[in-house]
Amino acid sequence: MDLMEYQGKQFFASFGIPVSPGGVADTVDEAVAAAEAAGYPVVVKAQVMVGGRGKAGGVKLANNVDELREHAGNILGLDIKGHIVRRLWIENASDIAEEYYASFTLDRSAKKHLGMLSAEGGVEIEQVAVDNPDAIAKIWVDPVDGLTDAQAREWVAAAKLNPQAVEGAVAILKLLYTAYTEGDADLTEINPLILKPTGEVHALDAKVTLDNNAAFRHEWAEFEATQERDSREQAAHEADLQYVGLDGSVGIIANGAGLAMSTLDVVNQVGGSPANFLDVGGGADAEKFVNALTIIDNDPLVKSIFINIFGGITRGEEVANGIIAALGQIDISSPIVIRLDGTNADEGRALLEPHLGDKLRMEPTMLDAARTVVALANA
Repeated sequence: MDLMEYQGKQFFASFGIPVSPGGVADTVDEAVAAAEAAGYPVVVKAQVMVGGRGKAGGVKLANNVDELREHAGNILGLDIKGHIVRRLWIENASDIAEEYYASFTLDRSAKKHLGMLSAEGGVEIEQVAVDNPDAIAKIWVDPVDGLTDAQAREWVAAAKLNPQAVEGAVAILKLLYTAYTEGDADLTEINPLILKPTGEVHALDAKVTLDNNAAFRHEWAEFEATQERDSREQAAHEADLQYVGLDGSVGIIANGAGLAMSTLDVVNQVGGSPANFLDVGGGADAEKFVNALTIIDNDPLVKSIFINIFGGITRGEEVANGIIAALGQIDISSPIVIRLDGTNADEGRALLEPHLGDKLRMEPTMLDAARTVVALANA
């Protein structure tokens, strides 16, 4: 779950990370009230889930109420890379001496948390990695041990931050790690982390991705309410399906994220283009297949559908009965190709056999099924 900037700052503030005072506004009048509370000069920031806001005119400095009204009016309703601005964040403007970059995420291969810190902040960290990789100081933190004060100091020294920033940076990095771990985040990023002329270190921006699997431990309803999804993704979310919309012509249904990703790969391998990633999970019943097939068939780009199932705990005959029941409830316009393997796959295939025809085909392997479904999509 990706948070908007203002939500990320609220998230950071709950862990004690210093952020700029400000407020949220959905109208010009609300922006005026937020600016008066924060204190002029203020920065008016478009709240959208996309980068490049500044270049698109979505970030403006206002020194007084007249400028504030003008900028807020211009930014609300602005189209930034296909995202319409409906909300603003109004914050007190900060004096900046230097800009840094700091983040935590998970390094799955190392099975540790990865921290990155750079004295070159305010720009895309990917570009820094290309142009000057030595400017990024990395640290791997064992989740059992956590981030110690000594490690944080060594890390700041390795990044060659201004000596004036050391104490403030160490304090914020430890808080950022706490926000990342205790807040159940996949990513916590500050870019820029600024050093003020007064010597204070401060989070000027916030990028946070939360782990949806940890939602049961938190009160994230407010964050969830602002998630941006297209109609397909919203329908899948309401049906409790893991779904990502793509722009190809082959609809994909699989049980398990790993199998779904492998299915995307094999469709690409044989010259096709996936229209989506859809994981029905383990124990998928008829209702899940009804929801999954309905969502995919309603996508006008989809020309054929690949159902790729490997039975583990879920038995093949249960999967087959779920698919058969789903097909009896809905009229699918796109041809379907099924590959069923794993536990009790023979029993499942036997149940599916009487239902096969032009609209429903079955192949013995994932590669065979991929070739068939791509041929149907291109027919």
